[in-house]
This record gives sequence, C-alpha cells and structure tokens, in this order.
Amino acid sequence: MAKQESSRYAEAGVDIDKGNEFVERIKPMVASTFRSGVLTGIGGFGGLFALGSGKYKDPVLVSSTDGVGTKLLIAQMCNRHDTIGIDLVAMCVNDIVVSGAQPLFFLDYFSSGGLDLEVAAAVVQGIAQGCEISRCSLIGGETAEMPGMYAPGEYDLAGFVVGICERDKIIDGSDIRVGDTLIGLASSGLHSNGYSLVRKICFEEMKLSVNDRIDEFGCTLGEELLRPTRIYTEPLLNLVKNFRVKGLVHITGGGIIDNLPRVLPNGCKAVLDGKSWEVPPVFEFLRQNGKVSAQEMCRTFNNGIGMVVVVDAKEADDVRMQLQALGEKPFVIGEVAARSKKKKNEPLVEIDCC
Repeated sequence: MAKQESSRYAEAGVDIDKGNEFVERIKPMVASTFRSGVLTGIGGFGGLFALGSGKYKDPVLVSSTDGVGTKLLIAQMCNRHDTIGIDLVAMCVNDIVVSGAQPLFFLDYFSSGGLDLEVAAAVVQGIAQGCEISRCSLIGGETAEMPGMYAPGEYDLAGFVVGICERDKIIDGSDIRVGDTLIGLASSGLHSNGYSLVRKICFEEMKLSVNDRIDEFGCTLGEELLRPTRIYTEPLLNLVKNFRVKGLVHITGGGIIDNLPRVLPNGCKAVLDGKSWEVPPVFEFLRQNGKVSAQEMCRTFNNGIGMVVVVDAKEADDVRMQLQALGEKPFVIGEVAARSKKKKNEPLVEIDCC
C-alpha cells in the first residue's frame, strides 16, 4: 500500500526517493563545512549548534536572510549552477559582518517544480564552498518539490545565517565623526544586484546570448554575469582585531547612494571621489549600451565597490595596507563631512560622477 501511494505521489511530481537520494549525496559536502559547535548532521528536523561556554562574555546573535535575485535566471540560462550558492552565502554573511559578527551557521532553501539531482547537488556544492570561505557551518536546509509552481529547469534559492559578536564590539556607526576616511573594497563584479536591469539591457535590447564573447570582459557574457559575489568576512574580522573600525557598509541593492547613509550619524554626509577606484568593464558596458544615467548606476549597481570601511583618518593608511596584506584591493574613496544646516534637501551621499 505504501509503495502504491509513493508511486502516485511521484506521478503528481514529487519523488520522495529522489529527495532521500539527494540528502545522501550532499552529506559529505555539508560535513566539510562543520566547525566547532555543530552538534547534528544533516537529515534531522533541526540543526543544533552550541555556542560554548566561556568564549564570549556578553554574546549577541546577529542574523540575516537573503537570496540572489534574478541572477538565478542567468545560472539557468547558462546551465551552470556551481557558483550561485557562493552568491547566496555571500549576500547573507556580508550583511552580518558589517556588525562585526563571525558567521556561525547557515541554512538554505531550494525549491523547484521537480528535483534535478545534478543541478541541486551543484548548487549545494557552491553553498558549501561559500560556507568554507566564510568559516560558517551549513547545518541544515529545505529542499522542496512544488509541481506547477516553476517551469521546467527553474528553481528558487534563499539563505539564512546566524553569527555572533560581543555586545561591546558591535559595529553600528555610532562612533563615526566628520573627517573620518571611507575606504572601499573592490567588488568582483556585479555581485548579485541589478540583474533585472542587466537582463533587460543585454537580452531584450541588445539581443545578446550568454554564449556571446565580449571583448571588454575577456570572456563570454554568461561567465561575466556569473562571477561569484566576493565574501569579505575573513579580511574584515581580521581587520577589527587590530583597528578601530567605526562603520562597515555592504554595497548591495540601492548601491552606494542608498547603503552608505545606513551608518551615517545625524548631521553627517559622505563625500566621494568617483574617480578614486577602478571600475570593472561590465559597469561601463551596461551604462553605455543601456543608456543608464550616472545617478541610476550609483543606485542600482555597486560600480566596483562591494564594501565600505569607515575609519579614523589617522589610521587610514595602515588600514589600507593591512587590507592589501589580507588579499583585498582597497581604495580611499572619500570622507565623512558635515551636512549644511541651511540646505533642506542636501544629499547624504555626494559623488562627483553622479
């Protein structure tokens, strides 16, 4: 009787046996991410993680959840699924490291109309790789088959991370003052934002294919658009051990213009030199071919800066040198300035190219 019911469920589009096979296949990938504190393997109803005693005096948990937007469609167009999981982890852990938090554990959600074992395993491999880069344990997740919800070959992806930091070490921007220096860390490219506009420009207007080679990129369009989001956790957590970092800003949706104000105290603004950092060719390609204004570029894309570090001007050179030693490409991109009390609509971020 059980076999007949299982068969009928498979006919409806949900294959329980395939789901169990998938869990077995990814167990080694998941186990490779485990760090001290993981108490359970994959397959249980919930993942257990012990904070340990004595390591933290006054611990605060920091959490975030995110996805990778329509970059998923690029992965599906290219039939390449081994890096999109890195993007998923990056978008989550980069959000909590700005508070000074060390990522502890990660959960993922993968849903599709019907489970393709090879595709799903490639996605999880990328998630595991992202967790290893950020020293975060993948301790669980959900794989859902929902026939009728997705077209063949389509899937959706979401992630959830929990990290930890000492209460008195939380980075919240409250120490930022006029005169502080803004240091931008180079992005690896588009990261995971603005892809709806990217697809409109490249595929609807320019009629390009993901397989078209673009000379400016030195690779195909698909390869450029799938460059994984840079994970900044380890360099930044090392940086805060040696320097007083006043603020950190993850440049995601909304670009520099909308994200920098999230850490600025009242009465302050950011003044940036738009020519002070290297802008990867993909951004100029999109600006020219999509006829996108400089202002909109600054609100849609990261334009080459994936993270901003706010430090005292006296420590800026030393901070920049340590970031270089940690493998980052830092640029002094501007400073914190005072807002005018006479200008009611003065922008919180001024960039000369915008």
